[in-house]
Amino acid sequence: MSASIQIADRYVGRVHPPFIVAEMSGNHNQSLDRALAIVDAAADAGAHAVKLQTYTADTMTIDLHEPEFCIADPASPWTGMSLYRLYADAATPWEWHVPVSLAAMESGKHTAMEVPAATSIEDCWKLVDTSEKTRRHCIMMENCNYDKVEMMILNMVKKGLFGELLHAECGYLHDLRGVKFDVQGEGAWRRAHSMTSNGDLYPTHGLGPIAQCFDINRGNGFDYLVSAGTKTRGLHLYALEQFGAGSEQAKETYRLSDIVTTLIRTKNGETIIVKHDTNSPRPYSRDILVQGTKGIVRKYPEAKIYIEGKSEPHRWDPLDAYLQEHNHPIWADLEEKSKGAGHGGMDFIEDYRLIQTLRKGLVPDMDVYDAAAISAVTELSGKSIRNDGEPQKFPDFTRGGWKTPRVLEAMRVESEG
Repeated sequence: MSASIQIADRYVGRVHPPFIVAEMSGNHNQSLDRALAIVDAAADAGAHAVKLQTYTADTMTIDLHEPEFCIADPASPWTGMSLYRLYADAATPWEWHVPVSLAAMESGKHTAMEVPAATSIEDCWKLVDTSEKTRRHCIMMENCNYDKVEMMILNMVKKGLFGELLHAECGYLHDLRGVKFDVQGEGAWRRAHSMTSNGDLYPTHGLGPIAQCFDINRGNGFDYLVSAGTKTRGLHLYALEQFGAGSEQAKETYRLSDIVTTLIRTKNGETIIVKHDTNSPRPYSRDILVQGTKGIVRKYPEAKIYIEGKSEPHRWDPLDAYLQEHNHPIWADLEEKSKGAGHGGMDFIEDYRLIQTLRKGLVPDMDVYDAAAISAVTELSGKSIRNDGEPQKFPDFTRGGWKTPRVLEAMRVESEG
């Protein structure tokens, strides 16, 4: 094994300085100018990469003002504040992802941002062009790509267990009505998007893992999409119930369809259904389903599988029965270390893979072209809805590079167990 590795124009190893990733977190204090100043400060301090994280308070803690959930340190500027309120105040709006990431790359730093990478085609192109110009990675931190079941399905797909892929379904189905009406922190900007925009505002959680199964940008690509949206009812009814008919919230009007359904056709002839619903009362789901010529697998509401010739005809098998043989090697190696980490351990594995690929000078599991292609669904779905379901072509952010098959970096990993 080599004593050192090269990342862009610098070396990492025992005889070289460490590779430093600067975590912005919530230190921007809700100010974009401050966020950009942090990028400059990180560059001046010698950091080699910047990580920008967007999170919701609900994904970090629970909304309680009990002693166990409050900051008790009298020396802290946030003493007495609940953790929920602190995380809500520190949330980073989607609109900041692009300017902060551009500033980081222009400063010579790799950047990793939360989802979505961008909300417009124009901004997707800015990320691609700047990444290519500066030769710096721009990585969208889609943690659902590292979910244990999703990675197991990916492993089974690449082994050919389902035959030739034909169709998939996925989505983001999450009751966020309470979050959107939170008067502080992220509630304000999340609800604002529901007032001003229509389309699939959050396609990445479902589509990220599915895109990897279908080799998007690695011998396949998104060709076009068609979208339709339902009537808008959920947020208004919630406001009536929670705040009353005379409240300011009940007087607000919304553009976001309660349920947005998008059909994507790929370059290789498969179809993918993507759903978005954050306004309805329902349990959480990402609706993961993959259908091939030899079988089918789904994750929600229960993880089940059917493989022709192995399963009893017309009957599902529990997916767990295939775990020992088809667990992804990344999970086989890191599950014990990931215990206790966020979202069942996938947040740990996501961060581990980010650092591992940067340290080894590898292509990230999700590169700038993946970030752009998946994030483009937001604008394209909105255009399709506005034009009565008119098909919308995906831009080719790879400039033809998608035609060349290449192995997803996460599938090069072999278990060390």
